[in-house]
Amino acid sequence: MKTTTGKTRKPRRNILQVARVIRSKNSGPFELTLDIMFKDRRHFELFREKKIITARKIARLYRIPETDVLKIVYFEPSQAIKVTLKRKIPSGAPGDTDIYGAQQHVPLFDLNF
Repeated sequence: MKTTTGKTRKPRRNILQVARVIRSKNSGPFELTLDIMFKDRRHFELFREKKIITARKIARLYRIPETDVLKIVYFEPSQAIKVTLKRKIPSGAPGDTDIYGAQQHVPLFDLNF
């Protein structure tokens, strides 16, 4: 693929091509955890070495302040990245539409690298 400057660049790939599991869940009533488990070690290492997952990128995908991205942890035994976010509304509070936090991973599907 050529850019406007005439340089060749690799086509972008989507996280769904390299992840085995993408999910979300509660991490207590005030936090949410996103899990990305990779199909192979090569892609886990690529994401870790290139710092593809950043607080800035997660904040942009979720339309939240960067300070609401509390942690990004590379969990080697399961070739996974765990991201902890501050919940906008505590689990079970009035206005909460996902008490278990199990439907909050979908914005990750738009992650390209």
